[in-house]
Amino acid sequence: MNSPDNFDKNSNVDQNEISKFNEIAARWWDPEGEFKPLHLLNPTRLGYISDQLGGLFGRNTLDVGCGGGILAESMARAGAKVTGIDMAPDGLNVARLHALEAGVNIDYQQSTAEDFAERHAGEFELVTCMEMLEHVPDPASVVRACAELAAPGATLVFSTINKTAKAYLFAIVGAEYLLKLVPRGTHQFDKFIRPSVLMRYIEDAGLELVDATGLHFNPLNNSFKLGAGLDVNYFVVARKPV
Repeated sequence: MNSPDNFDKNSNVDQNEISKFNEIAARWWDPEGEFKPLHLLNPTRLGYISDQLGGLFGRNTLDVGCGGGILAESMARAGAKVTGIDMAPDGLNVARLHALEAGVNIDYQQSTAEDFAERHAGEFELVTCMEMLEHVPDPASVVRACAELAAPGATLVFSTINKTAKAYLFAIVGAEYLLKLVPRGTHQFDKFIRPSVLMRYIEDAGLELVDATGLHFNPLNNSFKLGAGLDVNYFVVARKPV
């Protein structure tokens, strides 16, 4: 693949993406701000993740691309031992401060998945990578790193956006321009990932596919639900062989 000029080949980081999230980092925990969709969907995705493991209590968990900590903090509140990694320093600072104020113990570190895997291979019972793969130059590399970070028998949960005309209409035209749920420019259609491609990344990383389900938004009541159809947002669950 051709790499953009702002792609550091050694770190799989798009500096434009980091800058974009740093600029709005202070509003991570504003439920009516730019990250409102994440606040709305978090109960649904937390429940889905918990169901895949039969509960989160005591699970050694890594949240890759944790941002301001919305998912990481909710998993910690459910009893998981959580580490969160991200490359946007301002978002991590917000995550640390919010966890401190909330009295929640989470280990936040600035790192790529690839670098973290070199130091913590095989440590985690659960690895989550949510709404992150469409923001890096080489998503397959992130999937491989997640596989390395997972312990034998671990569960891995990925979420991203399908590369379809419907996804373009819903995730970009609808969410960014019409409903203004997220800032314009948040998503780039050419970075969206078809389920078949993500599943190939997962299998190439030595993981076993477990489940795939769609995530559907209802703008009439601002709610998300799980269901058939992977044509816009979707989850894929994998397991690392024992």
